[in-house]
Amino acid sequence: MKRINSLRRIGLLMTNIGHTSLYSNNSRVAVTLLRLNETYIIDVKEQDKCGYNAVVLGTGDFKNIAKPQWEYLKKQGMDRRCKLYESRLHNLSGIECGEKVGVNHFVVGQYLDITGCSIGRGFAGVMKRHNFSGLRASHGVSIAHRSQGSTGQCQDPGRVFKGKKMAGHLGNSRVTVQNMKILFIDHENSIIAVKGNNVPGFSNSYVFVRDAVKKPLHKDVPFPVGLLLGTNDVNASGSVS
Repeated sequence: MKRINSLRRIGLLMTNIGHTSLYSNNSRVAVTLLRLNETYIIDVKEQDKCGYNAVVLGTGDFKNIAKPQWEYLKKQGMDRRCKLYESRLHNLSGIECGEKVGVNHFVVGQYLDITGCSIGRGFAGVMKRHNFSGLRASHGVSIAHRSQGSTGQCQDPGRVFKGKKMAGHLGNSRVTVQNMKILFIDHENSIIAVKGNNVPGFSNSYVFVRDAVKKPLHKDVPFPVGLLLGTNDVNASGSVS
């Protein structure tokens, strides 16, 4: 399918803070709350120098980070130990280092694609991992009710095909859920509420949020990024002046 909104606006790293519900038109709707921590534009990578256009953003405030990353932040004039990530763009016009990104980057009614790391479930059997029905719980089955049954074929081909659904590691993998609709935005606390509770990851884990590639872009979204006014100067302590 053709990507409608690919690389037109930046994506943001947000925190999955949990689930709740909202009431609309006398109906209860399950939602997931995502919070945007203080996020700054740290650096801009251009096609001529790096081979692609991208924006380097920093979010959060951590006690310990790797020394090379810390030296890079100090070189950019930041005295804030933040988590760095990139977001590619076609057009870098209007973007300056030191500006603070706000939750006004998104609007109510917009559709999002959210990427995160799913919760690890360890080694799981086929009933839990692939929703197999298992064997019959009757006489003659012995103690094999949750077994997957036979896996191979006859003498020809006489082997198990690659990709066969079998027991194995479940979860702890990169997952993207698409077309998540924004129902509510709390600008004061930098929180957005998206419809549904299938956002990957556990509470307080980071997820990457970007415009949905299979939906038309909302007409009211800012280009190429939503900024907080008056926040283009970051002092040595990492605060905004």
